[in-house]
Amino acid sequence: MNQNLVEAQTPNNQKLLWTKRIITLLSGIAIWHLPIPWDLSPDVWHLFAIFITAIIGVLIEALSIFTASVLALVAVVLLRVLTPEQAFSGFSESFILLILAAFLVAKGVIKSGLGRRIAFLLIRRFGKSTLNLGYCIVATDTLLGPAIPSNTARSGILYPITHALALDTGSKPTPEGRKKTGSYLMMTAISGHTISSALWFTGMAANPVGAGIAAQFGVNMNFGNWVFVASVPCIIALILIPIALYKLFPPDNKYTPEAPEMARKALHKMGPMSRQEWIMGITFFGMVLLWAFSPLLNINLAIVAFLGLSILILANVYTLKDIRQGAGDALETYVWFAILYMMSTALNDMGFMKTLGAQIAIYISDYSWVTVYILLTVLYVVIHYLFVSQTAHLLALYAVFLQVAVDAQVPAALMAFMLSFATNYFAVVTPQASSSNVLFAGSGFLPSKDIYKQGAIITVLNTVIFLLATPWILWSSSL
Repeated sequence: MNQNLVEAQTPNNQKLLWTKRIITLLSGIAIWHLPIPWDLSPDVWHLFAIFITAIIGVLIEALSIFTASVLALVAVVLLRVLTPEQAFSGFSESFILLILAAFLVAKGVIKSGLGRRIAFLLIRRFGKSTLNLGYCIVATDTLLGPAIPSNTARSGILYPITHALALDTGSKPTPEGRKKTGSYLMMTAISGHTISSALWFTGMAANPVGAGIAAQFGVNMNFGNWVFVASVPCIIALILIPIALYKLFPPDNKYTPEAPEMARKALHKMGPMSRQEWIMGITFFGMVLLWAFSPLLNINLAIVAFLGLSILILANVYTLKDIRQGAGDALETYVWFAILYMMSTALNDMGFMKTLGAQIAIYISDYSWVTVYILLTVLYVVIHYLFVSQTAHLLALYAVFLQVAVDAQVPAALMAFMLSFATNYFAVVTPQASSSNVLFAGSGFLPSKDIYKQGAIITVLNTVIFLLATPWILWSSSL
């Protein structure tokens, strides 16, 4: 993946690169040998040391996210922190396999020409500015939200469209070319994704899980009251996110007045939809329907993606040769995400996350309920730097934080809704913060450092918007 390659062509860059790698290694050794806090076992602390060292290596650009993950996998096994079976467990996770299959299907959308056709239709209607295209992407995702209860599945729909839009507005996945429109469009897509998931009860798989936990505290969450409570902060965020990215990280190409005419000519040249496009479109629509009704039909999301991929291969829309030539990015993404997910899950299973949450709660329990509410919300968001899975984060900390809030007299419904919303809107804080980011992070348009930087800003923006909406959430959640 272009965005994860550490560019070190000159001797000076090589020297700087190795300096960063030495700093990363020394940081890991130092953390490893620190006194173990909170009565944690040595294995738990050492796993945390390896995990956070990998993150540090990516943050300071000492290592690509792929290299850091592979080295971390090697370290946890050779240092006897985890067994090989535990270390490789992430590769068999269903939703990670969904990412792999969706990545390949997305390439089929591009190869068949359907992605270009959809892109040209969008450009013809909204293509006068890059900002308009950003809003178009966000609106499409938001409309799909209630029907597709997996933000990962929705990312598989949005990615090929966004990718085609970037290419057809003159952007390339290169250090210079991605700045034209591609980086902005990709970042807008994953940022808007955090809010489309928060708006709908069925927008993300963890939302009903949080509702189930909240019910134990006497809080009722359902489809109707969820969208009512979420409506005000989510609509504000959906309006502000594209313009905030546009102002803070502006694309080089802001105005594309020639784009609509270019799109009309391109559509005329393409002519009617080809056989491959029809097969791709029907297959894709069928996948969307199966994903949307998967809870009712009890169908695994990954199997749906692999079914779609199988149809494309049988119909020669996406051949085995194409897979061999173009699956490198998909495989690389699959590997690093599986490893980081495994480590995050292991930390959770070994009790690190619950212990951390309980320790944090001790220090804020004596404050007023308003202060506790704000601190818990901010801490809940910041801690997601340690997680790969939104669901794992929710399962580890949601009940702990909600209990601390209730003990501090925070209204249970207010805290429950805010924690549920935060589980969605912090999903852009890192490349690995959500499986829905992975396709975009693997596009070549978004370097990891840009996701960390821009993702942090969008997460702060989201947090501020939702905290300022507290009066609305408090009133609407009490009805």
